[in-house]
Amino acid sequence: MNDRITLKHGEGTRASYELIKEVFVKKVSNPFLDELGDAAAIGNLIYSCDSFIVNPIFFPSSDIGKLSIYGTVNDICVSAGIPKYLSVAIIVEEGFFKKDLERIASSIKEAAKISKVNIVSGDFKVADKGKVDKIFISTSGIGEKIPNRSSSFKNIKNGDKIIVTGSIGEHGISVMLSRKKIFDFNIKSDCASLVNIVTPLWKTFKEIRFMRDPTRGGIASVLNEIYLGANKGLRIFEENIPVRKDVRATCEILGIDPYYLASEGRAIIITSAESANRVLRALKKKSAPASIIGEVDEKIKGVVLDTVSGGERILDFSHSFNLPRIC
Repeated sequence: MNDRITLKHGEGTRASYELIKEVFVKKVSNPFLDELGDAAAIGNLIYSCDSFIVNPIFFPSSDIGKLSIYGTVNDICVSAGIPKYLSVAIIVEEGFFKKDLERIASSIKEAAKISKVNIVSGDFKVADKGKVDKIFISTSGIGEKIPNRSSSFKNIKNGDKIIVTGSIGEHGISVMLSRKKIFDFNIKSDCASLVNIVTPLWKTFKEIRFMRDPTRGGIASVLNEIYLGANKGLRIFEENIPVRKDVRATCEILGIDPYYLASEGRAIIITSAESANRVLRALKKKSAPASIIGEVDEKIKGVVLDTVSGGERILDFSHSFNLPRIC
C-alpha cells in the first residue's frame, strides 16, 4: 500500500478494499467488523453509519440531503433490517448559503418520511472558509433486525442466482454531467429508498442469501467483494445487465465503463436458483426493472463477464477512479 492516501482510496476501487483490510480490519478487528457488511447485526438491531461528500451538492432529482438519508437507510435494508432511527451530523464551511441549507434540510425531511424513519439526533458545525468543500454530512442509523434473516457471504452457495433490482449507473452519470455541464442529456440520479423494494423480499423469501447496494465502484466492485468474501466465482451475463440507452450512450462517448458507476437506489441480490424467478416477479410488481444478471460458479475464479460479443472478460475492481465525490 502507498504511504499516502489518494482519492482512489475512497472510490470503491481495489485500493479502497485493500486499505480497509490492511488498516481498519487489521487494527480494530472484531466479529462484527470482520463481516465487512454494509451494516452490523448486533442482537436484534442493525447498525450502520456513513459519510457523504458530493460535488455538486444538487443534481437532477436529488441532492446531498436525500443522498445522506437514503444511503444509510439502504445499508440497513440490504442488511436484513427495517430502518427506524437516524442521526445526522452536518459540517458546512463559513459563507455557506442559508437558503441552500434550508433546501437540504427539506430534502432530509422528505427522504426520512419516504423511508419511514425518524431523525432523532444531530450535530451542526461550521468550519473555516476553504476547510470544507461546501458541506459534509455524516449519518448513523439503527434498524430492527428481521427475525431469522441475515445478509452474509457465508450464506452464498454454488448455483445461486444474482439479481440487480434496476438499471445501473444513473447516479454516477447524473453527477458527472451536472459537474462538468457537458451534453444536453437530462439523466436523473437513481437515488432512492430501498425500504419498499427489498424489505418485503426479506420477509417473503427465506432463500435470499445476501444483498448489497452498488454505490461507490458500482456493480463491478460489489461483485468482486462477493467473490472475495464468499470465495466463490461469479459468472455475469452482459446481455442481462440493465443499462439505460442514454446512460450507455454517454458512457461510450466519454469512454466510461457503466459497471463501475455508482447507483444509489439499487440492490444486488443473491438468492437460490429455485427462488430467483419468484424474487424477480415480486420486484417487477414493485415496478422495478429487475434482471437476473448472473450466477455463482465455484469452477471459476474471480468475476467473469460473458460479453455480448460472445467472449469472456474478467470484471475486476477498478484500479483508478472515474468520479470523485459522488456519495
